[in-house]
Amino acid sequence: MQKRKEIEQIEEEHLAPYAAKSKYTKGFKHPQKDAEFRSVYQRDRDRIVHSTAFRRLEYKTQVFVNHEGDYYRTRLTHTIEVVQIARSIARPLQLNEDLTEAVALAHDIGHTPFGHSGEEMLNTLMKGSGGFEHNVQGLRVVDELEKRYLKFNGLNLSYETREGIIRHKTEYDMPKITDTYEFPKNQSPTLETQIVSLADEIAYNSHDLDDGLKSGLVSLQKLNEIPIWREIYEHFGKILKTSNEEIIKKKSIRYLIGVQIKNVVENSEARLKEKKISSIDDVSTNPPLIAFSQEMNERNRILKDSLYNNLYRHYKVIKMADKAKRFIKDLFEVYIKNPAQLPPDFYARLDSDGKKRVVCDYIAGMTDRFAQDEYTRLFVPYAKM
Repeated sequence: MQKRKEIEQIEEEHLAPYAAKSKYTKGFKHPQKDAEFRSVYQRDRDRIVHSTAFRRLEYKTQVFVNHEGDYYRTRLTHTIEVVQIARSIARPLQLNEDLTEAVALAHDIGHTPFGHSGEEMLNTLMKGSGGFEHNVQGLRVVDELEKRYLKFNGLNLSYETREGIIRHKTEYDMPKITDTYEFPKNQSPTLETQIVSLADEIAYNSHDLDDGLKSGLVSLQKLNEIPIWREIYEHFGKILKTSNEEIIKKKSIRYLIGVQIKNVVENSEARLKEKKISSIDDVSTNPPLIAFSQEMNERNRILKDSLYNNLYRHYKVIKMADKAKRFIKDLFEVYIKNPAQLPPDFYARLDSDGKKRVVCDYIAGMTDRFAQDEYTRLFVPYAKM
């Protein structure tokens, strides 16, 4: 029978010296007993999976609004894909897969309905009242908004998992580390957190490309203008003995993910050796060490620019995003004007948290589907309440 102490011993023996080992966690906001059969990070993972906010990711937009089709990625399926990619990077680098998994599972937990358009509108509406940023909201969710325990609010996650949420960083995720938080502004997070940031980028590049092809908003002709895609697609077009274009596309996307994972592992390992990293303290005092090579960065830049111009800026996606912003704005204004329409548990927080923040929390926690239904209930005559 493997107990927590055995798990900690396995980490000591098999993980790299600069990995985040659960035995040395910086602790929790609220005192709690150690779990008998799970490490600190395994318990974090389980608490995230069982949270309300995590379940709601199933009906939150990635690029396409939920009702556009059941086969498109949602925040939940995207999150699962990020977990898989992140663990595939952490294992060969001998880093802590449990912490990597916990951070990956929680990295989008603060997202609004309707993707980045929902976040942009809430940030505009909250101007002068603290703004809105989904990493900050994610930390708020796990620290305050989840209600599962008698003695405290939140999930009481470890410092390292919470740091992974607030420091998650990609081109679309810019963490706001201020004096409000206990995380020093000028330090790098754990390598496990850095992995999740890269895994997120690999996932959304590859899988938004897949969804773009399925939707017909991105054409194969356009994709073949991207060097990294064209080389892979032409390669498999020659060696796969099939004329089935769908099979070649799927094989090419899988291979693209694998190529990027391999590049991150090899380049990061070289950087760790070059910088002579020998402890987790070395990690915190160095610039980010988990990274693509310069060549892969340049190739990915072309891919991201193409996705931006041909998918994210497609007129149909712009229509969806603009409509979503109107939904969010109208809902916000209705609740601000008459907060008595809020559910009782939110209404009870008006004095302690302030009207705008409570309304913001309520809307941010909605799924796409619930926001659409709530809009109907509030604005469509004769709609059932």
